[in-house]
Formats: sequence, C-alpha cells, structure tokens
Amino acid sequence: MSTSEIATVLAWHDAVNSNDIDTLLQLSSDDIVLPTPDDDPDQGLDELREWATTSGVTLEPGRMFVHEGVVVVEERAVWASEPEPRTEAIAFRVVDDRVVTVVRHADLDEAFEATGLSKADLYEA
Repeated sequence: MSTSEIATVLAWHDAVNSNDIDTLLQLSSDDIVLPTPDDDPDQGLDELREWATTSGVTLEPGRMFVHEGVVVVEERAVWASEPEPRTEAIAFRVVDDRVVTVVRHADLDEAFEATGLSKADLYEA
C-alpha cells in the first residue's frame, strides 16, 4: 500500500472541486480513461478537460480502500444537473503518481466486485 496513491487521488479530488484544471491535468496520465453514460469510455486529457469544465460536480471523499495501485473511494457526489447528493464509489488506477483510469460505481459492493478490493483494504491514516 502506498500513501502516494492516496495523496494523488485526494489531490485529484481537490483539483476537480476547485476547478483547477491545470493541476487536474498534471495529476492525470496523458491517456486517462474516463467513464461515460453510454459505457463507451472517453480517453485522454482533452476529454478530461471537457468533463472537468462542464460536469459541475463536487466530490466529497469518504472511506478509501487501496491495494496495488487501485484506490476505491466511497464518496458523496453533487452534480449541477442533479443537485440532490448521492453516495457512490469511484475506482481509480494510479501509476507513477498519476491517475490513469476513473470508473464510477453505484456503491462499494459494485466497486469491490469490479476491482477485487474488499473492506480489508481500508486505508487508515
């Protein structure tokens, strides 16, 4: 387990929430893979920039689980288009202190099933 993976994911959240696009791009790999509603993932920094400037999302991280470069974050998300907060889980793949993949899941169980992580991988600072 690496605290640098956690630090990268937390900094990524801070950049999204503060609309700091330059920092967000620096924390992400050039070929970052992002989820889309139609299950056909977007890829690359241009797609990330577009998402970050138009999504209007605020992400409040809660519990985090980490193992071998994968970080699952249980979080509260508030979208501009849907102001009612919802709890979801997001799985991040971090390589060399850069986010390479972001996958949204409905809940922790779904994220655990997709990533192979479990409650035993809870990160405790």
